[in-house]
Amino acid sequence: MSHLTDFQTFFLLSVLKIVVVLLITLTAVAYTVLLERKIIGRMQNRWGPSRTGPFGLLQPLADGIKLFLKEDLTPLLVERPLFLAAPMIALACALISISVVPFGALTTFHGVDLFEIANLNVGLLVILGVTSIGVYGIALSGWSSNNKYALLGSLRASSQMVSYELALGLSLVGVVLRAGSLNLRTIVNSQTAHGLWSWNVLGGFQIVGFMVYLISAYAETNRSPFDLPEAESELTAGYHTEYSSMKFAMFFMAEYANMITVSCVATLLFFGGASSPFGHLLPAIGGAFVAAILPIFWFVAKVFFFLFLFIWVRSTLPRFRYDQLMGFGWKFLLPVAMANIVVTSLVMALRG
Repeated sequence: MSHLTDFQTFFLLSVLKIVVVLLITLTAVAYTVLLERKIIGRMQNRWGPSRTGPFGLLQPLADGIKLFLKEDLTPLLVERPLFLAAPMIALACALISISVVPFGALTTFHGVDLFEIANLNVGLLVILGVTSIGVYGIALSGWSSNNKYALLGSLRASSQMVSYELALGLSLVGVVLRAGSLNLRTIVNSQTAHGLWSWNVLGGFQIVGFMVYLISAYAETNRSPFDLPEAESELTAGYHTEYSSMKFAMFFMAEYANMITVSCVATLLFFGGASSPFGHLLPAIGGAFVAAILPIFWFVAKVFFFLFLFIWVRSTLPRFRYDQLMGFGWKFLLPVAMANIVVTSLVMALRG
């Protein structure tokens, strides 16, 4: 009977965690769109959304209602099953990645970690694997649309992701070598001793790996200046040209969910995750509640910084030419990522 009770508790807490994280992620996606529109508006000396609700805070809700109520058009000559499945694949892969992200300190209740849906020994590999499958959604959307602009956009996205995914994966090897694990919580714990001086980007001397990761992440998420797959001036809207209503919204949500995932991974691997930048240098304040909530604050602040960086880059840099995009990935980022692995291994061998 006790085993049954333990399983029921585990199951209910797991379902509750999934629902809460899903709601928070989708809300964050909606308000990241608003944040982008407001920040770019300010950078271009205009207001951005300001009419719907106080300070435009209800604009994401209005956008969602508008997309939901729009007519859902499906062109006659599309490959219908794949056309419908493509946005679902893209969004599902973007959301699944969040399940292995530890967004707070290790806090257990009845043996269940409250601030991580699934604590896996190969959490980093799961994120890399699931996000790489997301390219199938984009590739299938372009092919099934029976539209030359959509096909060109999906081909660009596929080749771009393959090119930059290699550099992105290799840029993380230095972090894995230092932590000796693919478990995300173990990687975070290896950066907590002395605050920001223990973070991989500073104390771990992984600044080169971090820069390679950041540039590759922009390309992986099809964000400016690597937004070739949906370049309006060349491809109308790229791979989602033929999509409307909620199917278009799914691609839109997938892009911003991927931005959040990439920011979470950068925070976990290079910036100490949910750990304080002051480490154990400051005395603990408050009780158990503060000790549980404060790490979430640090984690959210770091993720917010990376999201701001995404938006800043979009409003500042022009789009690459396609041959420059591919050449930069293969001729520069890949050799730099490999050199970072060699140097990190050599330093660790000499120290050991």
